[in-house]
Amino acid sequence: MTVNYSDAAELFPGKNTKKSSQIGYRRFSSVAEAVRFAVEDMPAILLRGAFLQVDERRFDGSQIRSLYNAENFPLTRAA
Repeated sequence: MTVNYSDAAELFPGKNTKKSSQIGYRRFSSVAEAVRFAVEDMPAILLRGAFLQVDERRFDGSQIRSLYNAENFPLTRAA
């Protein structure tokens, strides 16, 4: 799976009916920022049903995690 981490991206979090204040759709100036937000800042339950759209490509929650764990991920990861 290859992606240009500097491309713009749209993040659509999964839904969780138990949470009253869900995180909604967000647009990011880079794939890297969207991936880091999804993995580090979003509740894990929302990542499960989430997808990331980059141009015409979609990445599901497990693919988002793979992008985050990839050796070429350009941002610093949380400790």
